[in-house]
Amino acid sequence: MTASDEKRAHASLDHADRPDRARLEAAGDTFRMLSDPTRLHLLWTLSQGPADVTALTEETGASRTAVSQHLAKLRFVGMVETERSGRNVIYRLADGHLARLVREGLNFADHTVTGEPAHH
Repeated sequence: MTASDEKRAHASLDHADRPDRARLEAAGDTFRMLSDPTRLHLLWTLSQGPADVTALTEETGASRTAVSQHLAKLRFVGMVETERSGRNVIYRLADGHLARLVREGLNFADHTVTGEPAHH
């Protein structure tokens, strides 16, 4: 693989050094979606692998109606994708960046909850 091919293959890892207004607003929208504990739990669960509404309801302890509503919002903004498997709809994260973002947010929260010193 040439350097040019490698750069194209990892283009999604090449981001502007300084965020412009559009990127800051898009990131703000993303963080607003992550600000709800149930949505965050759903996204964390989906970061472990695809799941249907029944499994997500069991994992989160939220009502099926609430889970469905949150999944609809997450799908609308492009954070989750679906595929049909027989009579079930299977949900999965739309992007690996999102899985890492959710994990890092929860890692940061772990420091807050446990009092573990921050990493520098």
